[in-house]
Amino acid sequence: MNYNFRKATLKDANIIWTILEQAINRRKQDGSEQWQDGYPNISVVKNDLQKEAGYVLTDNDLIIGYASIVFNDEPAYSELNGTWLTTGHFAVLHRLALSEDSLGKGLAKKIMLYAEEVAAANNIFSIKVDTNFDNIPMLKIFEKLGYIYCGEVEFRGSKRKAFEKVLTPIA
Repeated sequence: MNYNFRKATLKDANIIWTILEQAINRRKQDGSEQWQDGYPNISVVKNDLQKEAGYVLTDNDLIIGYASIVFNDEPAYSELNGTWLTTGHFAVLHRLALSEDSLGKGLAKKIMLYAEEVAAANNIFSIKVDTNFDNIPMLKIFEKLGYIYCGEVEFRGSKRKAFEKVLTPIA
């Protein structure tokens, strides 16, 4: 396997949307309420790409995963019912999804680790994330990677579990 994590471009939008549609269907099949309200959608993807916040995981140039990484820009996080570990600059990872053929290979964890590298490369040493209460696979990944539960945030009328990981600056 020859994995690469790179910024996505507008020409990647349709492939990214296909991957997200697969993830939306998986969440539904798992009985989850997450992503069952018309979000995310292709407009969200295109907005990510226009803001240069979209990233893809590739295997030999084939796009197999997607995530959005933004810096200091998640209004819902200011309304946390709980306490963040830090109050300074932070990165946010949203919309992590993998293609059907890429499941069960530890690639969601790999995307999370790449996101940590992107944050650190931008001198950001805090990553904040959230997921639905019933997204067990994502909750397990957060736990494995040392993310700390900080409380609840609300998106589109639904509560989400919020986590933060403080990164160690590389000397």
